[in-house]
Amino acid sequence: MKEKKLIVHLQHGLQARIATEFVQKASSFNSEITIIKNGRSVVAKSIMGVMAMAIRKGEEITLIANGIDEQGAIGALEGFLSNKR
Repeated sequence: MKEKKLIVHLQHGLQARIATEFVQKASSFNSEITIIKNGRSVVAKSIMGVMAMAIRKGEEITLIANGIDEQGAIGALEGFLSNKR
């Protein structure tokens, strides 16, 4: 299991179209991936869950990946959330 705390740098956070792209990227990995924000957790492969988190620019979240490609999943998703679009 890999865990990574990070700050979201996306200009509009994980809203609408960007959230869809994030979920698609998360879904490309076999690992189970969870997002934690303020004690709440959701499955990163669920568009409804990700949208419900209302993650904004500058907020801290924790990504947890568990599976055979967990290292790659954390790295790719961290890169996605660090991109200043």
